[in-house]
Amino acid sequence: MTIRVLLADDQALLRSAFRVLVDSEPDMEVVGEASDGAEAVRLAGEQRADVVLMDIRMPGTDGLAAARLISADPSLAQVRVVILTTFEVDDYVVQSLRAGASGFLGKGSEPEELLSAIRVAAGGEALLSPTATKGLIARFLAQGGAGDDDHDPARSARLDALTVREREVLVQVAGGHSNDEIAERLEVSPLTVKTHVNRAMAKLGARDRAQLVVIAYESGLVRPRVE
Repeated sequence: MTIRVLLADDQALLRSAFRVLVDSEPDMEVVGEASDGAEAVRLAGEQRADVVLMDIRMPGTDGLAAARLISADPSLAQVRVVILTTFEVDDYVVQSLRAGASGFLGKGSEPEELLSAIRVAAGGEALLSPTATKGLIARFLAQGGAGDDDHDPARSARLDALTVREREVLVQVAGGHSNDEIAERLEVSPLTVKTHVNRAMAKLGARDRAQLVVIAYESGLVRPRVE
């Protein structure tokens, strides 16, 4: 199955470079280009995109606003957004996840990392570069999302629907661990971990693993540590 990719960046030169890279892969094709967020939202639906590579800073409707619009539109439920930015770790990490993005990647990433991000997002998984994952806790604190008074009561209540094992897996997901790593930590099979993750996503109404990370912190299940 060919992954349909939409490029959203206000710099034509970068879009051209991304197009050459994506179109060189046998399992991918660029189905459209957008120079701002509003155009990206429109084309995501018209071109039936699977993944949108979204620049975070664009004139008019920026990448964050566009990601929110895509995430909130039921007709675009199949669309996954990977946010791209010049700065791999900054205050946009948490904002991107809260906006519904499935991943966050620096523009300085290697070509293989970008292609991998597209495949991971298209498969319904979350993609955070190692550097972004390490900075997530600190950024969450900086965004004011970790204080006792800032937790979402509704999401905290929804955690009651999770089994003990599903909670344990959710904590590991929030720590940025892969299914294989979680399986090793909890001494279960990767398939079992995947089942628990999918069930947690269904119970919590999360689009993907990235949203599980946000819910884990906002509900208070996981507490950020300041180093």
